[in-house]
Amino acid sequence: MDQDEILGRLRRVEGQIRGIQRMITENRDCEAIVTQILAARAALDKASLLIASQHIEQCLLDDAREANPARLKRIVEFLIRLSSAPAEQPGQGQ
Repeated sequence: MDQDEILGRLRRVEGQIRGIQRMITENRDCEAIVTQILAARAALDKASLLIASQHIEQCLLDDAREANPARLKRIVEFLIRLSSAPAEQPGQGQ
């Protein structure tokens, strides 16, 4: 996956978010808004996974194309952070 494809995906998510904002200002049905939020979240998750897989592929092997234990540890820590990013619960944050 190249940079243009990743940026295209992120621009589509950005458009989805703008659409959600418009839905809110138009007082659209809550179920429709939440459905669009879930779709935007899924698209963002997919973009995150594509970026992460590209990162793993680039970082897993050292310049000699051999497994590097320090890099492997770094990747595992990255994946743990990626998978455990807490979703904010209603009433928390801003």
